[in-house]
Amino acid sequence: METVVSGIRSTGNLHLGNYYGAIQNFVKMQNEYNCYFFIADLHSLTTHPTPANLHANVKQVLVEYLAAGIDPEKATIYVQSDVPEVTELYLYLNMNAYMGELERATSFKDKVRANPDNVNAGLLTYPVLMAADIIIHKAIKVPVGKDQEQHLEMARTFGNRFNRLYNHEYFPEPYAFSYGTNLVKIPGLDGAGKMGKSEGEGNAIFLGDSPEAIRKKVMRAKTDSGPTEENQTKPQEIQNLFDLMKVVSSADTIAHFDNLYNTMAIRYGDLKKQLAEDMIIATAPIRDRINDIAGDADYLRKVANLGADKARESASKTIREVREIIGFRKF
Repeated sequence: METVVSGIRSTGNLHLGNYYGAIQNFVKMQNEYNCYFFIADLHSLTTHPTPANLHANVKQVLVEYLAAGIDPEKATIYVQSDVPEVTELYLYLNMNAYMGELERATSFKDKVRANPDNVNAGLLTYPVLMAADIIIHKAIKVPVGKDQEQHLEMARTFGNRFNRLYNHEYFPEPYAFSYGTNLVKIPGLDGAGKMGKSEGEGNAIFLGDSPEAIRKKVMRAKTDSGPTEENQTKPQEIQNLFDLMKVVSSADTIAHFDNLYNTMAIRYGDLKKQLAEDMIIATAPIRDRINDIAGDADYLRKVANLGADKARESASKTIREVREIIGFRKF
């Protein structure tokens, strides 16, 4: 089977955007591909989490991966820092990554603008660590969003540069992988862009949110004063609410509120109440599993250890061969 690699930063709870935009597809992929799904705790160090927060966030993502349906017997679920071979490959790739290309990375420039007081070397070399994550398993397919495509291109660059430098066709080229045709972009509740952890607490519906929290967040979602003419184009913040409905509500429900909007009879309070209840129903099975799994320390330890062993088996083989190619020899 072809190898698929994907990771998620351990910077807080998973939300509907993570689930419908990625994890739902991961659950399908694990039956058809050799999948490595990792929790990127090393990447999270660029924002300097406290030790307590670092561990708690890793645990939360692990719990929610499992609750969402990723099976540790089918896919390799592991914590990035449990595989030291990744950081060794990161070092080797850094030796052939150039300042100019790293400084030109769009994500780096965005981070510098957003956090001018925290321009650390980890931010600069973030694409190199991401490349190491991918090519250490010789992945062919990488499920990434538009915002990560440049990083994936850089991963190809670093792998190909290694191959040329040592005259050895070792690393294959990884490519963006869109599994299936129903790629979903989940909008946030702030009326602007996509749902995200970094956009503010009220912007995202987390998989573990209580029904009360979901209702409160949805009722605070941005709206306008209502349509001023029949069949008018919905403004972004209203379209976002309808797009969220497309994910969690029935076709009849969507048609009902769409008709109310087009006839200028809509009451946003009613729409939000319906949306909140549909979100509660949609997330209930995952929320129940999160609560069950989170308290089972033995099971989480078993899953993490199993994933680390499987990931290290793959990664250590790559590092042995890379060391040989570079010229490291035992005396």
